[in-house]
Amino acid sequence: MPSRCGTAVRIFITTLFAAVVLFAILLAYVTGYQFIHTEQHHLSFGLYGAILSLHLLLQSLFAFLEHQRMRGPSQLCHLHRTVALCIAAYQEDPDYLRKCLRSVRRISFPGLKVVLVVDGNRPEDAYMMDIFRDVMGGAEHAGCIVWKGNYHSDGARGVGTGSVNAEEAARVARMVHSCRYSCIMQEWGGKREVMYTAFKALGNSVDYVQVCDSDTVLDPACTIEMLKVLEEDPEVGGVGGDVQILNKYDSWISFLSSVRYWMAFNVERACQSYFGCVQCISGPLGMYRNSILQQFLEPWYHQTFLGSKCSFGDDRHLTNRVLSFGYKTKFTARSQCQTETPTQYLRWLNQQTRWSKSYFREWLYNALWFHKHSLWMTYESVVTGFFPFFLVATVIHLFYRGRLWNILLFLLTVQLVGMVKATYACFLRGSLVMIFMSLYSLLYMSSLLPAKIFALLTINKAGWGTSGRKKIVVNLIGAVPVTVWALILLGGVAYTIYCETQEPFSETEKVLLIAGTILYACYWLILLVLYLAIVAKRCNKREEQYHLPYAEA
Repeated sequence: MPSRCGTAVRIFITTLFAAVVLFAILLAYVTGYQFIHTEQHHLSFGLYGAILSLHLLLQSLFAFLEHQRMRGPSQLCHLHRTVALCIAAYQEDPDYLRKCLRSVRRISFPGLKVVLVVDGNRPEDAYMMDIFRDVMGGAEHAGCIVWKGNYHSDGARGVGTGSVNAEEAARVARMVHSCRYSCIMQEWGGKREVMYTAFKALGNSVDYVQVCDSDTVLDPACTIEMLKVLEEDPEVGGVGGDVQILNKYDSWISFLSSVRYWMAFNVERACQSYFGCVQCISGPLGMYRNSILQQFLEPWYHQTFLGSKCSFGDDRHLTNRVLSFGYKTKFTARSQCQTETPTQYLRWLNQQTRWSKSYFREWLYNALWFHKHSLWMTYESVVTGFFPFFLVATVIHLFYRGRLWNILLFLLTVQLVGMVKATYACFLRGSLVMIFMSLYSLLYMSSLLPAKIFALLTINKAGWGTSGRKKIVVNLIGAVPVTVWALILLGGVAYTIYCETQEPFSETEKVLLIAGTILYACYWLILLVLYLAIVAKRCNKREEQYHLPYAEA
């Protein structure tokens, strides 16, 4: 009874806190209260801007403190613990898969068990098993199986409930238990089906489960560094590492993704890690306590949303399941990997749309467990969850207000915030390359923001979102929200120009428009010159892509 009362009190306090945070932001936005402003309100700083500035400041502070904690001495790792590395593969580029498996062979953890599950058992998928045999087959205790079905299908048309499927499942489990290196080709079912097979076949045979994608190159110390975090604190149920971009010089979109990835992991997730509530342990590099994972394996696999079975957001839901048990989730920059990212704009947009769908869906699930964790988790979820909607409203309001200065000031503010964040990232990383993070701001405003709204409107539409890497297939549906958003903004610009032609500019407004335009043009000129001098000349030179010591794999 006392426990139930305590839980009820925590739920009440957390709910009240979330409501207060949302109400405060909404009040600041709607009232538009300004602390300081010029006589004609051309420039101002208000309560809403102060709240967002405080958020960025606190996030940066806690990320810095977490990095200081990571750099501190750590306890010796218990090497007698058993760890299994589960790799999910789907129509993988042969070069990436070979690099991935070679990096796995170099991981400095004795007795590491490796399970590669291929999503597909057709003849055209066999090359992945051939690569596995070539790279891992020379090692002792290696095994391969081509499974006609999977744990939820007999390979025909129905759900596998017969004895044949049970016998095959038992054979797969025996091979995984007895062989150090295992490769399973199974009937196509999506990434969650692939991950389920690896987890189910392992059962309780290992202490920890590490996850990895087949396009990822792992650092030799990645396993030990994540294991240290889990061993140091029994309340930590999962930990993720620092995911960097393997092909960052393939195109401008992959390069901007690389600086965004660094910011997302080393600032945003580092801040969450300070409070033990990382909300997504990324698929390329993560580790979980197997005892916890096995407890929620079935509900994780059978997750539904609005009556439909979920087929994306597998890693985020895996993290949320750990959080739902009251365990902490952490991030460590000492564990690293490099992974492939889309190099084509539309493919990147489709990926971001899929990730945004899972974010909004998992936000609702995550809200059920706010009371089990730090209030920071509640606060950050409210701020980041509602921020896109406030931003859309702000953009539309400013673009249709009928003043060119409002549009120009908004563009200048976006890049100013981007520069502030980029400057801090340069300091934290110790690399001037992070200055290009400010360029990502425009990509967010022009593409990612409408993609988020589109993701929410189509949240129950399933699909991989991105194709396999052996044969790239571009889905044009991702261009729809960006096109609609561009038309809305162009309409606002046209309306503003019409309004401005009805009456002459004041002298003050002329000066501000000229100065603002020059400042904005200078910003882009400097950044583009730096991009051409530092980045563009290295694009498409694959030998220069891999800068980490382990990338030679």
